[in-house]
Parts: sequence; structure tokens; C-alpha cells
Amino acid sequence: MQIELAQVALAEGDTDQNVRRVLDVIGKADVAGGTRLVVFPETTLSGFPTSKNVASVAQDLNGPVFRAVTEAARRKKVSVVLGLTESEGGQFYNSNVLIDERGQLLLRYRKTHLWSCDIGVFSTGNSFDTCLWNGLRVGMLICYDVEFPEPARALGMLGSQLAIVTDGNMDPYGPVHRRAGVARAMENQMFVAIVNRCGRGDNNLTFPGESVLIDPFGDVVASAGAEEVVLKVDVDLTKLESSRRNYNYLDEKRVQLQLKTVERTDGSRSLLIDS
Repeated sequence: MQIELAQVALAEGDTDQNVRRVLDVIGKADVAGGTRLVVFPETTLSGFPTSKNVASVAQDLNGPVFRAVTEAARRKKVSVVLGLTESEGGQFYNSNVLIDERGQLLLRYRKTHLWSCDIGVFSTGNSFDTCLWNGLRVGMLICYDVEFPEPARALGMLGSQLAIVTDGNMDPYGPVHRRAGVARAMENQMFVAIVNRCGRGDNNLTFPGESVLIDPFGDVVASAGAEEVVLKVDVDLTKLESSRRNYNYLDEKRVQLQLKTVERTDGSRSLLIDS
């Protein structure tokens, strides 16, 4: 299964510019060559908001910006994962969405572990969520989430075979998420795809890229450097079974996460944090 990791530069607070970049990448997706999914970085549509501008850059999932992206996915017949500043009920969330090839919202995830610049801007998400996409169980995380074992383990407990991490990791922390991703993939025996920003942001921040696909053995399948690139990667699903042939960490663990499990008729599953 081919997916594309869209390691792009983003403009802080410039939704129009960011949306144009997203639509351009979706429009050029190599569907004829087998691409099924395009993945973008954290807060793709807005860049990183502040407490002063978060209300002006936040998007409603029924709004025109989101509809433009879903329509582009539908026209191209490709699935898309991207990050956004989500607005709902007067609160703001650092969110991911998975849009399928019909332009339908298949999965939403709200960041559960807020980093320092998120605090005071975003409300905290309280669930880990997975869905069935093209026969594959998929979950999502955002940036700082991947530095903790528990979020990825929650996805593993839900049966996730692919964890997608949208990333906004800056220097000097560039290598941290690749190291964490290797551990998360190996200890849960699932694929991990991390898509980071590149280029410069506000406050002299530099985003080093280093987007990566890691297989269930913890081996790096493909990786990017520091420049803008749409990296085509192959997810060899046979590795899921072979990684668990002789041992299965999820079956053999003795310590459980104490979270409430919700399973729905559409195949989606969640673990809820008691807040």
C-alpha cells in the first residue's frame, strides 16, 4: 500500500496559503501509481496559533475551508490526513482528521498531551480513537503524544496496525520523534508514519523535517531530510503478521491501561480518558 508523506513548510496564521499548498499536493497525488493516502503535518491549515489569533484561524468541520479539502480528496479519489485548529462549542483543539477517498470524515483525533506552546491555546482531547480504513485499522497521534509510551499503546490495544503522527517538531529536538517512533512501532508491532514540518516558523523556529515510515519491527523503511518533499512510501502489510509470528507484546503484556473501551457499529473504536 503506497502512501505519501507531505513534508511541507507552513505559514503561521495564513490559512489561505496553507490551504493552497494542501490542495496543490492533493491534486498531484500519484493515484495512478498506487497512492491511497496523503499525510500532512500538525496544524496544517493554520500553522501554530497563539491565544491571540486562535479564534481567527480555527476551523469548523462544517466550514468552507474543511469542505474545500474534502472536495479535493473526493475529486482525486485519495484519502487525506491533516492537522487543523478545530473550533467546537467555544473551545479550540489541536486536531487530526482522516478524510477518505469519498471526501467523508472517517476519523478525528484531538491531541491528548499538550506541549508548552499548546497550553492556554488548546483544550485537551480525552480519547484515543481508531477506525477501519481500506481494511486496515488506523489510529492517529499528534507530535508530543509520541514521546509517551501510553498513547501509542492505547492505539495498539485498540488493534491499530498503522499509527499516523502529524508533527510540528522543531530544532533542537529534531531527532527525538524518530527515536520515539522506532520504540512505539516496535513495542506495539505496528507501522508508525511521522510527518513533520520543514522550513522556518515564527520566533526563529526551524522545523527539521525528518519525516519517516517505521515498520512493526522498528526498522526505518523510508525517511526524508530537511527540505520540502512528498515522500512516497510502501506499507508492506505482510510485515504485520511476520512481526508477531514468534511473540506478541500486546497479548503477553501483564500491565493494562485502565481506560474505558467504546466499540461502535461502524468499526471505529476508542479508549476514553477519565477526565
